[in-house]
Amino acid sequence: MTQTMTAVEIGQAGGPEVLVPVQRPRPLPGPGQVLVRVAAAGVNRPDCLQRQGLYPAPPGASDIPGLEVAGEVVALGTGAASSLLGQTVCALVTGGGYAQYCLAETPLCLPLPKGLSVTEAAGLPETLFTVWHNVHERGGLEPGQCFLVHGGTSGIGTTAIQFAKALGAVVIATARGSDKAQACLKLGADHAIDSTAQDFVEEVARITGKKGVNVILDMVGGDYIARNLKCLATEGRLVNIAYQAGSVAEINFLPVMLKRLTVTGSTLRIQSLADKSRMALGLLETVWPWIEAGKLRPVIHATFPLEKACDAHRLMESCAHTGKIVLVNEIAE
Repeated sequence: MTQTMTAVEIGQAGGPEVLVPVQRPRPLPGPGQVLVRVAAAGVNRPDCLQRQGLYPAPPGASDIPGLEVAGEVVALGTGAASSLLGQTVCALVTGGGYAQYCLAETPLCLPLPKGLSVTEAAGLPETLFTVWHNVHERGGLEPGQCFLVHGGTSGIGTTAIQFAKALGAVVIATARGSDKAQACLKLGADHAIDSTAQDFVEEVARITGKKGVNVILDMVGGDYIARNLKCLATEGRLVNIAYQAGSVAEINFLPVMLKRLTVTGSTLRIQSLADKSRMALGLLETVWPWIEAGKLRPVIHATFPLEKACDAHRLMESCAHTGKIVLVNEIAE
């Protein structure tokens, strides 16, 4: 291996054009870490926020963007299992994915699911860890319950639809435009609401016979927060994972008391290694068999060479995609 690598760094806070390919020293794995030769890396909205200067890397994390990778383990830190060397894995990372090599914590490296390409596997970790934690652990969605996800054609949305259906829930998805609503139905959603033409509060009431839904996964925020509370059934749970329309809202909390609602949320990147390791075990035991049985599969909308990360971000911010955007490492060592 060479001592340097190509990586994409954020030259300064700004638009997609500030993503610049550079040469960096190849990182060395520390205790409990492995070095992954990155074949592919997922692109996620937090990467765009980091590029804009709105979501800085946590202390100790790489300043290089990229929160999920797939590739071959080529070096081990002390304490890392020797059996990992040479294995192809996908991994959740706190940064550094937009590069030829990336460090990953051993417990967050998961085997390539049977039947998936390395490019598809690169689109799994960030979305699956997020959905598992927020829909299963925080939201407590159970078989037979009703689940509403906003942004059904996003990377998170396409994963959440399939996850909830594999679990045995009734799924309602919102999406912007009739074509995207149809895409949600094709992924398995029982009902799809075109949020540009329909009021999702009225539609949820109609679909559920005014009973409401048990769990909502929302990444919109803003005025959706109060409207979500109207959609929840008694003992319902609202889980927020992003605030694309803003994190400030005026809310009447009386329904929270009367319907005994739970309002919660989380962000994944800053959680402890112990917590993420627990999530990884849950995914391996429950979701990996679903993937290998064909019940859940990453939806890859487009791939870009690593050095064209700026174009990947432009597509992400256009919201024209359905599913995941992935960087493929085509740069020779």
